[in-house]
Amino acid sequence: MHCAGWYTFFMSKLRVGVLRGGPSSEYDVSLITGGAVLNAIDSDRYVPVDLLVDRSGVWHVRGREVTIPQALRNVDVIFNAMHGEYGEDGTIQKVLNTHHMPYTGSGALASAVCMNKLTTKRHVESLAEEIGFKLAPHAIVDADSLYSQDITRTFDQFAPTAVIKPLTCGSSVGVTIAYSFPEFKEGVVKALTHAPKVLIEKYIAGREATAGVLEHFRGQHLYPLLPIEIIPPSKCSFFDYEAKYTSNETQEICPGNFSSGTKRELERFAQAVHERLGLRHYSRSDFIVAPDGIYFLEVNTLPGLTPASLIPKALKAVGCSFQEFISHLIGLALHRR
Repeated sequence: MHCAGWYTFFMSKLRVGVLRGGPSSEYDVSLITGGAVLNAIDSDRYVPVDLLVDRSGVWHVRGREVTIPQALRNVDVIFNAMHGEYGEDGTIQKVLNTHHMPYTGSGALASAVCMNKLTTKRHVESLAEEIGFKLAPHAIVDADSLYSQDITRTFDQFAPTAVIKPLTCGSSVGVTIAYSFPEFKEGVVKALTHAPKVLIEKYIAGREATAGVLEHFRGQHLYPLLPIEIIPPSKCSFFDYEAKYTSNETQEICPGNFSSGTKRELERFAQAVHERLGLRHYSRSDFIVAPDGIYFLEVNTLPGLTPASLIPKALKAVGCSFQEFISHLIGLALHRR
C-alpha cells in the first residue's frame, strides 16, 4: 500500500484514549488496568492512545504535558481505566461531559453516589427490602469522634468485631477489622488518613462473593457474569488490598461453590443494584453469603481490569475474551454518542 493509502487506512480508525493514573490512592492499580486495556484494544479497529494523568492531576500524551482540551482533541472516545478519587467519583465524568466526549463506564451522578459508601447504602435500602438482600448495620464517625465518648459508644455498638472503612475509597484501601477497642481506634485513625469520614459496619461472618454485570451482551439487557467466591489467605482476615493485588494465595473460584439458588440470587441482586443505582456499561457488586442471608457490601462502578482482577476471570469463565470485552465497552460508549 502506498503512503497515501496507509494514511487513509490509519485515519479511518477510531482513536481510543485510555485514561489511567490520576490523583488517587489507587494510582498504581489504575496504571496496570490501563496498560491491560491498551494491550487488549483491537488494533484492526482502533488506534489506542495512552492518556496518563499523573498524581498531581496533570495530563500527558506520549510523555508530554498537555491540557485536557489538547488531549481530548486527539481521540474519538475515552476508555476510563481510572480508579478511586477523580476517576471514579464523578469528577472526570463531569469533565468529559463538558467536552461532549463519549466514555466507558457510569455517568457523573451515579459515579458520585457509588463512590460514597453511605449514599450507596441509602440508595439501595428500599431495594434490599423489595428483593431480599441484607445490609450490615452501620455508623459514621469523623476526627472529632476520636476525642469524645462517641468513639467508645460506637465501638460498644459493634463489639466484639467491627469493620472500619474510609467512606470514599475503593480496592479496600484503608479498611481494617477490629477485635478490640485499641484496634478499633487505630483502625479509625488509619481510615481517616484516606477520607474525612469513616464508615463503621457490623462484621458479618460468611463467604465472600462478587458478581459482575455487563450491559447489552449476548442478547441480554443486563448479562450476569458468574459469581466468584473469594477465599483470602489465612494471614488475611478479609479480601483486603494485599490479598487483591500482592498475594498469590487468595483463591478466586469462578463459578463459586455456592448452591444453584445462591448463585441465581447473587446474579439477580447484582443486576438489580446496577439498575437501581443507574449504572452504565458494567459493574461488579460485592456480597457476603452468611447463614442468615446475603449481605450487599458495595458496588464497583469501574472494577479493576488487571491480570489479577476479578472481572477478567469472570469473563474467561463465560468464554468472553478480554479483547472482546474491551471492544464491547467501546461500542457501548460510542453508541451513546
